Amino acid sequence: MALSSPGTLSPEPLDSSDPDPGGPLEEEPGLLPCEIRGVPMVVASTLDPEAECSMDVILVGSSELSCPPSPGSHRDLIAHEVKVNQRDIEDLCICCGSFQVHTQHPLFQGGMCAPCKDKFLDCLFLYDDDGYQSYCSICCAGETLLICEIPDCTRCYCFECMDTLVGPGTSGKVQAMSNWVCFLCLPFPRSGLLQRRPKWRGRLKAFYDQESESPLEMYKTVPMWKREPVRVLSLFGDIKKELTSLGFLETGSGTGRLKHLDDVTNIVRRDVEEWGPFDLVYGCTLPLGQASGRPPGWYLFQFHRILQYARPRRSCPRPFFWMFVDNLLLTEDDRPIATRFLETDPVTIQDVCGRAVQDAVHLWSNIPAVRSRHSALVPQEELSLLARDRQRAKSSTPGPAKLVKNCFLPLREYFKYSAELTSSL
Repeated sequence: MALSSPGTLSPEPLDSSDPDPGGPLEEEPGLLPCEIRGVPMVVASTLDPEAECSMDVILVGSSELSCPPSPGSHRDLIAHEVKVNQRDIEDLCICCGSFQVHTQHPLFQGGMCAPCKDKFLDCLFLYDDDGYQSYCSICCAGETLLICEIPDCTRCYCFECMDTLVGPGTSGKVQAMSNWVCFLCLPFPRSGLLQRRPKWRGRLKAFYDQESESPLEMYKTVPMWKREPVRVLSLFGDIKKELTSLGFLETGSGTGRLKHLDDVTNIVRRDVEEWGPFDLVYGCTLPLGQASGRPPGWYLFQFHRILQYARPRRSCPRPFFWMFVDNLLLTEDDRPIATRFLETDPVTIQDVCGRAVQDAVHLWSNIPAVRSRHSALVPQEELSLLARDRQRAKSSTPGPAKLVKNCFLPLREYFKYSAELTSSL
């Protein structure tokens, strides 16, 4: 059995009663789970989301991150409450076993308490460097995770959820299998107490829109067989290398395309509409050391202008994403203006080596999980010192694309990608 870094997420099983199926088996109706090739892998989570006071921070390369604690052992009572006491599973939190149900789990039948709801919102769309999601698709925790072997499925499930909700010893049986298909990719909806919800993609969107504190609407995820290549407009900074390494862009037919513009001064709406439509618009302030006679705020306002040209009409349901990255060049007065124009708060993504911050950027985006909270918040004063040191050194710095690359991974739920290219992650 191969070992992998933490990963998690899961497509959906087929069910004649489910008009919104989400597994690749629907592309090949005659294919049985045993015909899907692959070797199950075990992964271990390494992130530890925590709330913080002002700006959300994502750390890259920190050795101090740890996984969220697994739900307590009282989860063992779930099966007893349902089977013996005849309690409705919707009245139990299937993530931890609590009776204090706040809402319903969006993917599987069962309740969810408020703390588990918050953890789910923070963690479901977080990915690791191996391209798999970081946490269990049921409880968004777990220390050891099993990866689904369906191509293009990035979901994982923890041992505790398997043994509690499917049946004792399930995790061991799955480990011994040569081929394993996860609970959202199976052609049947129920495995023990674990039952996939009909139309779970729509329920997941509604869950995020209702429960998340973000003012931005989440787009409904797209079934694998309906995903199209991504069309990208890249302003000022080129992210072709990063998106290619993630499998979104590739030479040949059937893959995404990217248009890069360094100067948009004379670009008008008609130009963008002729080049488009676009699914992703990316922009950034220039890295320190690259010659530019324009102030950092110019890049922000030009990005916002072009973004309005590229947006689909409100009546159009297709997913549309954007990202603006600041290389610590915007002033303290500029950042609130960026937040007002882009209608969301920024996060800070840091490259940390030990306790020292090597690099950092501010990021505004509507991509899922970008606003997820993480530990080890570095004070704003330290970021200001880092920015001043950069300017005093007057040496060129790498672009922000390396730091933000993994923020594009949730787009795998919406667009085609080539799994073969992700080995370079």
